[in-house]
Amino acid sequence: MNRYLLLFLFLLITPTFLLSQNVQSRKPQKENASSLSMKAGAFIDVNAAGYNETGYTITQLVKDVLISSGTNSCVTPNVSNVQVNPNLPATDVNRSWGYFHKGTTNFPFKDGIVLSTGFAVKAGNSFNGTTLSDNLPTGSDPDLVAATNPSGSLNDAVILEFDFVPTSSQVKFNYLFASEEYTGGFPCSFSDAFALLLRPVAGGPYINMAVLPSGAGPVSVTNIHPANQDNGLPLSCGASNPAFFAGYNNANIETNFNGRTIPLTATATVVPGQAYHFKMVLADAIDSSWDSAVFLEGGSFNIGVELLDNNGATLPSDINVCDSVPQILTASVSDPIMTFQWFFNGTAITGATSNTITAVQPGTYTIEVSVPGNPCPGTASIQIHGGTTPLAQDATLLLCTTPDITTFDLNHAKPLISPTTGAVFRFYENLADAQAQNNNFIANILSYNGADGQILYVVVSNGGFCSKLIELTLQKEVTPTAHLTSSRIKICPGETVNFTASGGATYLWSNFPGTGSTQSVTLHNTTTFTVYAIGPKGCKSLQPATVTVEVTPEITSPLADVEICIGDRVTLDAGAGPNYKYLWSTGATTQTINVDQLGVYTVAIDNGYCIKTFTAKVMAAATPYVTNLQYANNTLTITAQNTSINNIQGTLEYSIDGGLTWQDSNVFTGLQNNTTYQILVRIKGTHCTGGIEFYTLHISNLITPNQDGVNDVLDLATFGQFKNFTGSIYDRYGVEMFRFSKETPIWDGTVGGKRLPTATYWYKFNFEYPKSKTQMNWSGWIMLKNRE
Repeated sequence: MNRYLLLFLFLLITPTFLLSQNVQSRKPQKENASSLSMKAGAFIDVNAAGYNETGYTITQLVKDVLISSGTNSCVTPNVSNVQVNPNLPATDVNRSWGYFHKGTTNFPFKDGIVLSTGFAVKAGNSFNGTTLSDNLPTGSDPDLVAATNPSGSLNDAVILEFDFVPTSSQVKFNYLFASEEYTGGFPCSFSDAFALLLRPVAGGPYINMAVLPSGAGPVSVTNIHPANQDNGLPLSCGASNPAFFAGYNNANIETNFNGRTIPLTATATVVPGQAYHFKMVLADAIDSSWDSAVFLEGGSFNIGVELLDNNGATLPSDINVCDSVPQILTASVSDPIMTFQWFFNGTAITGATSNTITAVQPGTYTIEVSVPGNPCPGTASIQIHGGTTPLAQDATLLLCTTPDITTFDLNHAKPLISPTTGAVFRFYENLADAQAQNNNFIANILSYNGADGQILYVVVSNGGFCSKLIELTLQKEVTPTAHLTSSRIKICPGETVNFTASGGATYLWSNFPGTGSTQSVTLHNTTTFTVYAIGPKGCKSLQPATVTVEVTPEITSPLADVEICIGDRVTLDAGAGPNYKYLWSTGATTQTINVDQLGVYTVAIDNGYCIKTFTAKVMAAATPYVTNLQYANNTLTITAQNTSINNIQGTLEYSIDGGLTWQDSNVFTGLQNNTTYQILVRIKGTHCTGGIEFYTLHISNLITPNQDGVNDVLDLATFGQFKNFTGSIYDRYGVEMFRFSKETPIWDGTVGGKRLPTATYWYKFNFEYPKSKTQMNWSGWIMLKNRE
């Protein structure tokens, strides 16, 4: 019998012994601080002095910190029956609930409510040297047991619950779960229980909102952990939903819990206007050691209306919209029993009575959602800030390097990128930085040491939130040096010069079109030629290459074709000039030669650099002749014909004294009446002379045939020598009284020997000049006074 008793005792003790060899000790452990743990501001603030919310009651924390409803001022009356257990006052330092604020840490929530299975104040503030393992005067909770079905007993339950009436068809809030159970191998076996329970006040089962999406199970240590322990050793149970695990707190900062989840969102569908009971409960598993906590984000428990974007994401209270891009705003609720009204800047929008609107201009858009039986409509507002994106385009900035210039001044790229006045530019080396528009932009844009072919990313903004991302390609090449050569640097007028440029890929000529390296030109004047060298990428030489081509003065000569008459001798003058030397076709080397023979004469003039030949034709001239003579009041006007047979129009000169004196004018004054003059006309400079005698006829207007020797007759005998001489005397009736001829050139006032009566008579006579064949016609009146 004793042997069986001993065997029984051995079998009873052995499993316990073996179990103790494989289970990690549950005694609180000493924590090791890191260098970061001891820095000021390393931990979040929990129930800390300096925050008004630290002194709030649990009701105040729920209504004024946790609950959010946008601009809905009716939310507060819709929350009631707020309770917490253990129900300790806000003045109790060791209460298990309270207010937290991220302080200067990187904790994901700014502030909110914390519930802990221990003393909430130990969750943060400063480094705690031992594992958080406080005891609360509570045990388990039946609703938590029903929701989580734990494998062992529950202890240290902490509960927050309240009633609320939503104005939306959806309720949601953000939270995260933190626990000391994220230590060693505990994630495989110890799971402090946690649930977010919701049910109608009128009755019905709870639903647990603390579950992972897509049916991935509850939020717990055993359901959310990585593949390895906090010491790096593998967990025997492997990983479970590791994407929701934020990491082990090996640095011992932010909180005093050894690990936590990422921020999670709890969501449930509700009936607007119906009262609901919310219960959040958290408890330690099996024992009171290794506490856990839940952090609820302030303002995230939304029981009102939200505005969603086109993709269903919740919109913030204000958004930035550029270039008047239409924005689709949608209320988070849509139920046939609801009525909707949109407002713009406080004014109702006519016809905007659905849960969606398209905003087309900046301003404040508000939706008011009414539920039958609920006097407090749900509202949500959004402020749309408008802006204009600057014009911008991809560009290329070329740097032409010199010994003194080796870096880019990125300011030079701005006008290439955007013409928009006031545009703000930020230059980035990294595309990801540019897309994030962070502060990793190039600080010194005046002297950027970029590489040839490098691409920079430029954010061009209006100085606010409207921007465009473009690419700036940097190009760099050495500034070329231009060179220019000329086939000749001194030429005669009209000669051609060839130019060759070098030093560039193309060239910019100041004197020529085209961009090639060679040019050709015929010159008549001294000219300076310049050319810039252009590199393959477009860099222009700082200075042009210059060549001056001297064109010697034009050799000129007054030598011209001339006309001569037989017996003439003419002087051909080649003209004078600097350093002129002459060689005539006659062999003469003088400036002038005298010739008396018709023909072609040439002279080559050499100025020491150029030689130019001039030609003169000596041709026979036609003799000019008188075509008309007009005499009146002792003034003679000569008209002569200067016939050109060689297209050389010579200048005439005139003489009335048989060639003793000559004048250029064809008008002579002061002549004697009834005097014969020898009229000559010639081509100036020649002996080509034509002539005629002219009688300066002056007929008195009175004849008195009284034989006193004064005005006794009208005598036209001088004209009798001219061909076709005729004339007549007429009375006042036009009856011919007397006819002149070579034989009868004198009228004595009689007809047929009879005296005519005293009266006024008319005369007319004409003749032809022998050489010119010009018909001369004279007419006038004369008074005849006879003795009766």
